[in-house]
Amino acid sequence: MKPLARLAPKQLTAALLTSAALASGFVFTPFFTPTAMAQETVLRTLTVTGQGQVSVQTTKAQVSLGVDVEGTDAATVQREVARRSTAVVELLRSRNVEKLETTGVQLNPRYNYENGRTEMIGYTGSNTVSFQVPTEAMGSILDDAVNVGANQIRGISFVADDAVLETARQNALREAVNDAQTQANTVLRALNLGPQEIVNIQINGANAPIPVPMLRRAEMASASADYSTPIIGGEQTVQASVTLQIRY
Repeated sequence: MKPLARLAPKQLTAALLTSAALASGFVFTPFFTPTAMAQETVLRTLTVTGQGQVSVQTTKAQVSLGVDVEGTDAATVQREVARRSTAVVELLRSRNVEKLETTGVQLNPRYNYENGRTEMIGYTGSNTVSFQVPTEAMGSILDDAVNVGANQIRGISFVADDAVLETARQNALREAVNDAQTQANTVLRALNLGPQEIVNIQINGANAPIPVPMLRRAEMASASADYSTPIIGGEQTVQASVTLQIRY
């Protein structure tokens, strides 16, 4: 050991501290703060995202029916809209449809634009109702609705039962978790490592799917038709995504 007089100031300070520690019986050991320990844990984690997907058969149709009327007098148009709409609603109630509600009522002036002039030529009135019905019953309901006054199909989509969708959601989540764990095990085994514990779980999404729309424009059947409009549903797909952070 060099004499103290020949040591640089920094070396002298370190030597004095070491001597004091030895004399007092204390030994310096590395000290890790909670933050440092947390950082060490994060550095030893693997993050994987798993996907799950379950398809279910649709059993219900979500339908939006409309009554459109044109005329020269506002009051006359509104009365005719009311008459036809009442008949359509009474029909739907008699068929015990679900979630029946009015989704739109309008009465608007009609204009003719010609030679730079604007002339009001009448009014357009409309009423729109939506409802749910079993898919197999929708064709005959549409045919009967046109007979009592409906003349527009605003939209048709197909949905699965709520309970079926919830079960599919749970199964999709399980698939997503299994997929994430399989990915993690594959990577860690390739590196001769093993998983220890899951330190974080994030569900990225497992919502009800968007209803399946009809692929072609729906048309109202003729009142004199002797057949029922054929309606065929489809499938809904429930997707889920789960992210796992795994310590190794």
